[in-house]
Amino acid sequence: MSDDVGALPRFVPSGRQWEIRHGALRAVIVEVGGGIRTFTCGEREVLESYPVGAMCDGAHGAPLIPWPNRLDGGRYTFDGAEHRTALTEPARGNAIHGLLRWRPYALRRAAADAVTVGAVVHPSPGYPFALDVEIEYRLDDDGLTAATTARNVGADALPYAHGQHPYLSAGAGTLDRCVLEFDAGTRILVDGERALPSGTVPTECTDYDFRGGRIVGALRLDDPFTDLRRDGRGVSWVRLTGGDGRTVEQWADRSFGYRQLFSGDTLAPARRRTGLAAEPMTAPPNAFASGEALVRLEPGEEFTSVWGARLV
Repeated sequence: MSDDVGALPRFVPSGRQWEIRHGALRAVIVEVGGGIRTFTCGEREVLESYPVGAMCDGAHGAPLIPWPNRLDGGRYTFDGAEHRTALTEPARGNAIHGLLRWRPYALRRAAADAVTVGAVVHPSPGYPFALDVEIEYRLDDDGLTAATTARNVGADALPYAHGQHPYLSAGAGTLDRCVLEFDAGTRILVDGERALPSGTVPTECTDYDFRGGRIVGALRLDDPFTDLRRDGRGVSWVRLTGGDGRTVEQWADRSFGYRQLFSGDTLAPARRRTGLAAEPMTAPPNAFASGEALVRLEPGEEFTSVWGARLV
C-alpha cells in the first residue's frame, strides 16, 4: 500500500490517496468520503475514475451511509421520535446519499494489496446516533472487493442502510454501444419531479429487461430495481460490455436487495454516458421514511455488506 500516486498537486480535494496493487490491478482509495477514485486493470479502467486534482463528481465511487439514495424532505420517524436532516438535494427537497460523502475517513490498516479506512458518524441533529463505519478494499485475482461493516457504538438503537456509487466503465466509448446484462424482476417507479418511489412494475418485456444482455442504446437510466436474480452463492450481478469487447462485472452479496442504475445523463457534458453507475443498496430510496428493508442496529450490533468488481 502506498499513498504515493505520482506528482500530486499542492492541494488535493479528495485528501490523502491510498494506492493498492495486485498484478495488473491498481486502485486508489481517498480520504474524503472513503470512496474509490480509480480502479484499473493495466491501461483499461474498470470503474470510471475522476482526476486527482478534482472534487468527486456524481458521487463517483462513494459509500452512501447511513442511507443510500433520497430521503423525502429529510424527515423520518424512528422509535416514535421524529427527525429531520439537512436537505442536501435542495432543488428537489430531499436529503441524499447519507452523511459521510464529504467527511474524512482515517486509515486503519494497510498492506500492498488492501487498505481499511474508517469514519465515525457522531450524533447530530437529524441523526442523533453513534455509528462506526469501516471499509476494507482488497485486490486479488478476482478483482476488487469492498466490505463495509457498520457498528452501533452508541447507547440507543439506530436506523441504517448502505449503498455505494461506482460507475462501471464503458471503455473508450459511451454507454450507447455497450451491452448491459442485468436480471431484476421489478423496477421501482419514481416520480419525475423529486425522484421518490411511486410504485413498482415488472421489468419483463419492457425497455428495462436486460436478461441475457442487450445494447443500451439511447435509453436513459436513473432507476432503482429489486427482485434481483442470484446465482448459487446468493450473489447478484451487473455486466457491462464495452465496444472493445471487455466486460466489467459487478457482484453484490445477499445484503444488497436493491440496485440503482444511472446512465449519467445529468452529469457534466464530458461525463455523460461514459460510465454506468451500478449502485448496490441494502434498502430502496426513502427507506428511512418507509421502513422498507431498513436495518435496525441495537447497541453493539454490526452489519456487514460486501460487493466487488472485475474486468473479464
